[in-house]
Amino acid sequence: MNTVLIIGAKSDIAKALARAYAANHSNLQLAARKVHELETFANDLRIRHRIDVSLYELDITATASHQSFYETVTPKPQGVIVASGYMCEQEAAQTSLEKTLQTLNVNFTGAVCLLNIVANDFEARQEGFIVGISSVAGDRGRASNYIYGAAKAGFSAYLSGLRNRLYASGVHVMSVKPGFVNTKMTAALRLSAPLTAQPDEVAEDILNAQQRNVDILYTKGIWRYIMGVITLIPESLFKKMHL
Repeated sequence: MNTVLIIGAKSDIAKALARAYAANHSNLQLAARKVHELETFANDLRIRHRIDVSLYELDITATASHQSFYETVTPKPQGVIVASGYMCEQEAAQTSLEKTLQTLNVNFTGAVCLLNIVANDFEARQEGFIVGISSVAGDRGRASNYIYGAAKAGFSAYLSGLRNRLYASGVHVMSVKPGFVNTKMTAALRLSAPLTAQPDEVAEDILNAQQRNVDILYTKGIWRYIMGVITLIPESLFKKMHL
């Protein structure tokens, strides 16, 4: 039975992923800040699916703690999913240094520093899979969320390079680019219903794509075409648009 480590395990998408992988008979290691808040959730997974579920305290932004954190994870996982994320309003991010750094450190710096450690372990073992949840926001900078988008763009580029590096070692790296998802993080946004996915839908897409060794997953799938069009708009026109 495989063991899957989920980073940022308190998010709506992470919980949906935990349910999906538990139903697929994977043992789980859930890591998050104030991870004790997941005790009831973890107990339900243990009873419902007869799997092992371990909880680990982790602050993704506390990069100096990442090595010691990963050393405590036992057994070492066959798969790692990074589902940590932070998004505030663009105006807040561009006027508050604290929120700017939080956006960058949660969505990019912290994830990269932790995955460097995981990648070295997986490469040495010649096995494993890594799933990083980025965003369509990283495909092109837009005035409405360009700081969050910049962090996700960096994470997408990192995952691409990691995939290139680890391919020869038999380690698969998948980049996930969700569009609108109905979660606590997007509760204040006005989202288009036809373009908005539910967390369980995203989780099933991720599980199925990971098992097929997909490299880049857009979810919902229509976002691949939406972002394809957006990235083709000439910059001379794009800068005049209100997106």
